[in-house]
Amino acid sequence: MTAKPVVLVTGASRGIGAAVAKRLRDLECRVSVAARDWRGDQTRRAIGPSAKNYLQLTGDVAHAADCRRMVADTLSRFGRLDALVNNAGILDPLARLADADPEAWQHNLTVNLTGPFYLAQGAIPHLRSTRGRIVNVSSGAAVKAIEGWSAYCVAKAGLTHLTRLLAAEEPDITTVALRPGVVDTAMQAKIRKEGAGAMAAAKAAYFHQLKADGRLLDPMVPAGKIAWLAIAAPPDLTGEFLDYDDPRIGNVQGDTV
Repeated sequence: MTAKPVVLVTGASRGIGAAVAKRLRDLECRVSVAARDWRGDQTRRAIGPSAKNYLQLTGDVAHAADCRRMVADTLSRFGRLDALVNNAGILDPLARLADADPEAWQHNLTVNLTGPFYLAQGAIPHLRSTRGRIVNVSSGAAVKAIEGWSAYCVAKAGLTHLTRLLAAEEPDITTVALRPGVVDTAMQAKIRKEGAGAMAAAKAAYFHQLKADGRLLDPMVPAGKIAWLAIAAPPDLTGEFLDYDDPRIGNVQGDTV
């Protein structure tokens, strides 16, 4: 009997990360979920407190030692690693470049870009042996200049190019970046609450309108695509920056792929 894949998911206490854990659980994957803060834990509620093949880790992707430990603890529990989903991310500082706090700006890059580097570096030897996959959750902000989001835009652009670099250097690992769409998460709530002070008025109003019109995606929508990429992305996609609705991406819905 073939062992189910082992997947490490960061930023997994809520939002897209919690939804990815649920989708992987539906496939009976062995899932290691990591987050800095488990208060308001949506993952445990989604997959059940007694779920088998589930490991909950506490750690901050901004710290190299925590990232090494996430990989090591996953290997210690499950004996292998088949995929890494770099989902953890922050938007702060939500401020124009001229007004942004330099330390907050640097911290954004550390979480959104350096953290995935730490995790990928730790995971690479193990993913080589399983011919595994890395899924980097990026953003449309990687290719758009959005006023007030300078650190986030730059970090996600870097993450997308890191994906291409990993694809070039690690041919035995399939590495992709995904734009998950505009998703109904805590980050969107923050944009609506604080965005007006940093963003152009029309752009801030746009995000309010998306919520009012019910046009924000449920996190389960991109999560199904991320889960599929983590366990089934073909090698010919490596290095690509994909939209969540790209027809080349399969989907995980309930117990099916």
